[in-house]
Amino acid sequence: MAEKKNGNIVGIITMIFLFGMIAFVTNLAAPIGNIWKMQPQIAGSNTLGMMGNAMNFLAYLFMGIPAGNMLKKFGYKKTALIAIAVGLLGVFVQFLSGVVGAWPTNFITYLLGAFISGFSVCMLNTVVNPMLNLLGGGGKKGNQYIQYGGTFNSLMATLTPMLVGMMIGTLTPKTAITDVNPVLFLAMGVFALAFLILLFIPISDPEQNEEGEAVSPMKFKHFIWGIIAIFVYVGVEVGIPGTLNFYLADSSAKGAGLLPEVAVRTAGFVAGTYWLLMLVGRLVSSFISGKVSSKTQLTCVASVAIILVLCAMFISPSVQTKFPAFTGNGFAMVTVPLSALLLVLCGLCTSVMWGAIFNLAVEGLGKSTAQASGIFMMMVVGGGILPVIQNAIADKAGYMPSYWVIVAGLALILYFAAIGSKVNKPRA
Repeated sequence: MAEKKNGNIVGIITMIFLFGMIAFVTNLAAPIGNIWKMQPQIAGSNTLGMMGNAMNFLAYLFMGIPAGNMLKKFGYKKTALIAIAVGLLGVFVQFLSGVVGAWPTNFITYLLGAFISGFSVCMLNTVVNPMLNLLGGGGKKGNQYIQYGGTFNSLMATLTPMLVGMMIGTLTPKTAITDVNPVLFLAMGVFALAFLILLFIPISDPEQNEEGEAVSPMKFKHFIWGIIAIFVYVGVEVGIPGTLNFYLADSSAKGAGLLPEVAVRTAGFVAGTYWLLMLVGRLVSSFISGKVSSKTQLTCVASVAIILVLCAMFISPSVQTKFPAFTGNGFAMVTVPLSALLLVLCGLCTSVMWGAIFNLAVEGLGKSTAQASGIFMMMVVGGGILPVIQNAIADKAGYMPSYWVIVAGLALILYFAAIGSKVNKPRA
């Protein structure tokens, strides 16, 4: 019994660490997108600036089901090792985009690297979510374990845009991806170290004691609603800070009107604060999820998020507030639109959504959980599709009107929490 408990602790700590790596790789996309956006060939297009993020999440569409099959065939540890090796390759290809030559070869190379990195984070997500949920025994405890992992995920998500924003400094057409090479080197080093550590750590797959044969998770109506909810959730989670980053970094009349010499740094730190609040929200949730159901948490935060986003959309940009940010010489209170603060506060709401949706979607699936996890991860492609749609609207109609995409997504999540998550027996 003691040996099993120790094995569970090792497994939990390892999965939490891998959860952080997912955020580190994923959140390179938006701040690096600011660099590509400034290139003369792109000419400030938000849509093209978000393409690295889109490629990262597009990989989920292709890798989700294969990752679930790998999980069944190879187990959790081998799948995680393969994912880490692929992640190292993906970041290395992104690094090569800074040395391969001129446009468009460099941009295509970068997109390829982002796509390969997407394969990695998809496989990692396929491993860590069901394993943490199963180690917790599902239900409230399973959600609690996922929130533990999500807390470390949010810490890495907070630091990444801040680090990249500091390294970029003042954004000009001469700014290149080579300016953030130290971050890429750090990412490759972390992947290599994680591979070596995981290689020598004994991890046993959590057992599923449910009797009977596994059935297709698509026969469960609540699971279908769950994968739809996760599709829009990831788009919401990425779209809120990603578009906010572009809005604050845009020194033109269309943007927030910040001074060019501080706009990018401010944008990085404001967007980073969104992820910091996600950390806070997940940390709080990790303490209360053992007592408060996923359904209740998801219903509450989706409702509050809708209110915050609507207020941000309709408040005049002239209404401003102070916000702590790094200005290049140190930390100071900078002036930003109040809308930015309201959107950042959404991080408290989105923080608990991933774990709650996953927990509710796989409830009662038993031996079908591994296959369900693969399908679930495939739908994370929403994190690439919805932000591109949102930023295409931003190019045409402005940044704030683009947040109608976010409102629609939050409304669907609210429906899933209130009605669609009811556990049902599999259809014949």
